[in-house]
Amino acid sequence: MKFKKTMILNFIFLFGILMVLTSCNQSSEPPVDNWQLVWQDDFNSAAGSLPDSTNWVYDIGTGWGNNQLEYDTNRPQNVSTDGNGNLVITALKESYNGQQYTSARITTKGKFEFTYGKIEARMQLPWGQGIWPAFWMLGSNIDVVPWPGCGEIDIMELFGQQPYRVMGSLHGPGYSGGNALTQHYDLFDGRFDTGFHTFTAEWGENYVKFFVDGNLYQTFVPSDANGTWVFNHPFYIILNLAVGGNPPGSPNSSTVFPQKMIIDYVRVYQQGQ
Repeated sequence: MKFKKTMILNFIFLFGILMVLTSCNQSSEPPVDNWQLVWQDDFNSAAGSLPDSTNWVYDIGTGWGNNQLEYDTNRPQNVSTDGNGNLVITALKESYNGQQYTSARITTKGKFEFTYGKIEARMQLPWGQGIWPAFWMLGSNIDVVPWPGCGEIDIMELFGQQPYRVMGSLHGPGYSGGNALTQHYDLFDGRFDTGFHTFTAEWGENYVKFFVDGNLYQTFVPSDANGTWVFNHPFYIILNLAVGGNPPGSPNSSTVFPQKMIIDYVRVYQQGQ
């Protein structure tokens, strides 16, 4: 009887401890994410259509500070929908306005600018030496506060000679260009040019998280930037396909043209109330 009584008391004690721990865990857990879609483009226009002008504008020209070799245009040859729910940015090898390549660079500047959220695109990427696709954001104050003080969030970059690797990066004062805060994500059983993948950033007041296909691979916080955190104001979105430039180098005889960056959708979510 004494043994049974001891067993019962021990069970009651352990059950009480478990209930306390469970209660503590429940109260300390962060709230469940409540992302609500606030902006999107699914690129469902007829084949050959330019990007929706209510969402996108063009950066037309060349260089952009990286010594890129393409001339970015607003021609459907370089950027248009395919009729299958995709936007296609196409890099061509052709003489145009003094450059030997053409491509496109589109942005939401002045159309859609926002602070914090989950930013995601589903894409199939190009490949090849000197090919440089990117999905990124710049601080909307860039015309007043020059780069890198305005801040830059690179949600996805790929150097085409490494078609299995993408990068997520932050640029700001003291950590820009070759000294950016950056991390890469590798596919060990495939390449980013052979199928579609999702590229996501979750951006809050004190963090930026980078994901590929839902897999978190890097989180940056203000202490990583030595306290110079320039990501608490509105940003806008950029999609572009560069040719050449400082990081990836120039195309060579192995680089095949045309090259295509295929975008299924771009979506922005923010936390609901």
